Amino acid sequence: MTATKQQEAEAEHDPQVVVTPGDASRSSRQDRGLWRDLTSYWILGLCNNYGYVVMLSAAHDIIKQFNPNDESEESSSGRNCHLVSTGAILLADVLPSLFVKILMPFFPFWVNFRIALAVAFSAAGFLLVGFANAEWMALLGVIITSASSGIGETTFLAYSSRYNKNVISTWSSGTGGAGVIGSLSYASLRSLDFSPRDTMLIMLIFPAIEAFAFWLLLRRPQVDILPVTTVESTEVLISDEKPLVGFKEKLFYIKHLFKYMLPLCLVYFFEYFINQGLFELVYFEDIFLDKDSQYRWLNVDYQIGVFISRSSVNLFQLDKIWLMSIFQFVNVVYFLTEVIWWYTPSIWIVFAIVLWEGLLGGGAYVNTFYRMSKEISPERQQFAMAMVVQSDSYGIALAGFLAIPVHNAICGLPAAARSLVW
Repeated sequence: MTATKQQEAEAEHDPQVVVTPGDASRSSRQDRGLWRDLTSYWILGLCNNYGYVVMLSAAHDIIKQFNPNDESEESSSGRNCHLVSTGAILLADVLPSLFVKILMPFFPFWVNFRIALAVAFSAAGFLLVGFANAEWMALLGVIITSASSGIGETTFLAYSSRYNKNVISTWSSGTGGAGVIGSLSYASLRSLDFSPRDTMLIMLIFPAIEAFAFWLLLRRPQVDILPVTTVESTEVLISDEKPLVGFKEKLFYIKHLFKYMLPLCLVYFFEYFINQGLFELVYFEDIFLDKDSQYRWLNVDYQIGVFISRSSVNLFQLDKIWLMSIFQFVNVVYFLTEVIWWYTPSIWIVFAIVLWEGLLGGGAYVNTFYRMSKEISPERQQFAMAMVVQSDSYGIALAGFLAIPVHNAICGLPAAARSLVW
């Protein structure tokens, strides 16, 4: 048997490896059905994160629905803010997802079962929040939606190791699109006087779209549609890039992923501390938006920034995620001082800084996973993706815990006077 035939025989037993004697990009160009995978991953990113975004956008309304006297109780401090921070909703929206993400990499990869569970949980979350007649029921809906997002994200990113590496960029763009479409659709429907119940029922279409994209549009992974790794010789993969086997070996490998995990965790810690601890305290009186609308549209603005940056990886890459965490910390300093002293003269300045904040967060996410798709062998990508995807949730959870006491402390301060400039 010749060397070439032997390589082809080995490739048949390893669907992660495609051996070609020529141009590495040729297989991608010849794959005429690749659009299905790229489109599917965009839709899956959209639907997976949609419920998570909607629950954060609805945080203010969920709290207000069951605490109608909140604002009047706080009026004595001079600040118009809720007794319960939206950080409480953030914790309900991220802790279940984080718990799921921690466990999933060590469970069998039953992809169809996992996605069926994610779709069912997503639909149940919308129904519970929509029909909630008590605060615990609404929070349970948020928790179930969070679990759905965690199951989907770990599964889809791990599954991406079996497809063309560009599904990472379309997935990231889809998750960014979820931010814009989720926050914008919620803000728009509420502005049109749809009730919270009707709004949630309308959004049930997204779990159905997710099921369609995964089981009908996305192709099943096969050798001929997997231009994941193109090598001249299988010797490249023999050295120390063998698949991870067993709990101990996977646990030991995690230390090699810290260079991806720590910067991403910091970016999201700073980002969500702003969004859930400080956003609702940025308030401009006597302008074209009331207090609740200001909160909703600031979220839309933030999500636009996330969408732009998560869709930009094929045009612009940045490996220095640490730089983004430093810039995000500067944003924290600005917002923390702003909510105390109210020195920004126009809400348009806040909109510009919020857009920048979203660009940093989305850029950190997509560049981290795109870099991993190039630097980590396909044999280890499935586990590595499932582990690193936890990083943003660690940062978000820490932000939620910190946001609550900081929010309450600022609410107790006398309101500052603001001089508006138009």
